[in-house]
Amino acid sequence: MKRILIANRGEIASRIIRTCDEMGIETVAVYSEADADMPFVKQATHAHLIGPAPVNQSYLNKEAIIRIAKEEQVDAIHPGYGFLSENAEFVREIEAAGIHFIGPSADTIDKMGDKIASRDTMKAAGVPVVPGTEEGLATAEEAVEFANSIGYPVMLKASGGGGGIGMVKCDTEQTLAQQFTGIKTRAKNYFGNDAVFVEKFVEPARHIEVQVFGDYKGDVFHLFERNCSVQRRNQKVIEEAPSPALSQETKDKLYDAAVQAAKAVNYKNAGTVEFIMDADENFYFLEMNTRLQVEHPISEEITGTDLVKWQLLTAMNQPLPISEQSELTIKGHAIEFRLYAEDSERFMPSPGKLEVLRFPEGEGIRIDTGYAEGNSVTPYYDPMIAKIIVSGSDREQALERAHALLENLDVQGVKSNVAFFRSFIQYDGFREGRYATNSIDLFRLQLKEQ
Repeated sequence: MKRILIANRGEIASRIIRTCDEMGIETVAVYSEADADMPFVKQATHAHLIGPAPVNQSYLNKEAIIRIAKEEQVDAIHPGYGFLSENAEFVREIEAAGIHFIGPSADTIDKMGDKIASRDTMKAAGVPVVPGTEEGLATAEEAVEFANSIGYPVMLKASGGGGGIGMVKCDTEQTLAQQFTGIKTRAKNYFGNDAVFVEKFVEPARHIEVQVFGDYKGDVFHLFERNCSVQRRNQKVIEEAPSPALSQETKDKLYDAAVQAAKAVNYKNAGTVEFIMDADENFYFLEMNTRLQVEHPISEEITGTDLVKWQLLTAMNQPLPISEQSELTIKGHAIEFRLYAEDSERFMPSPGKLEVLRFPEGEGIRIDTGYAEGNSVTPYYDPMIAKIIVSGSDREQALERAHALLENLDVQGVKSNVAFFRSFIQYDGFREGRYATNSIDLFRLQLKEQ
């Protein structure tokens, strides 16, 4: 593999370019008019303007991406995450053009991209799933009838996609009936699939995920777990690895279930199996992300691996640096903070020019960013400025380094969630590792009562 095109932007494009440079692989970047001055455009070996700022005219423009890939005679396309990274149709079109896709097969993406179908696959493989409907629901009445049978609260979910867009918690029959049509409409608009289903809402819940990797020979390895329970509006904000306050017995069961899930769909390349866990450490399959995750750096930090390099090796049918699961061990602790340009009082985007962007340096600090001082965070894309990864020999040292870094981090020109991070890491529930997906709400309630 001599040249690849990166069908993405910002931080993840820069991240992929870094590994490609180390491996002697040329890179082709595509960029929108809004991203012309972004660092990844300059870092790539070649760069092509792909269209105006709106994503449907640029980073979701499959035809333009494939056309540029052909012109540049690339060997493969790396999708990063988001955008077209889990689009099976895109994979098939790439392969029809004689270009490799750096990721799992289109069939695997299809199997795991539909949440109803993936639940069925996991059940057949013996992986525990959250109680829920077995097929898409046509009417609000059907949803209400099922929810009444299992009890509230429930989650109403789009089968074709996730995140805050594709799900809503319903505490009552009335809320479920009111939300049904809206979720179906959003599911159709965002994911091209209006199928929705109901699932029991587990609370208080921890969101635990296992990084898996399938090599070209068909072996599947796990790179241990991440705790991604610090969330607002079902979106992750802080992640750490390994998970605190979790028994080794439960961890081993998680690893086995994740590997079993990946093998059930003949998984190749990087993937993540996500679980929801209750207070008694009972866990249930949530979904499988058939791509590299935003939070992959913390798994790299505790295992000493480069998952992008592993992705490229697998795409080239070359062996990984390991051949046995026992060769992977946990070394220390890592925490990732997603630095956003946002009003953290309302968790709303706050686009603008980054007048100052200065990150402290030091041992155990890794900054993955797609911005430089003077760049603008536009309203067209996700407002994440950087991923701040802090690691240490143990969780206590990682937290100490995180505290020092956040105190000295300087972001000016846009509102950001730095102040929120500085405050939240002092929260007893977080410091003691006793946090769940509702912890931000509990934390903010505590602040109001003080």
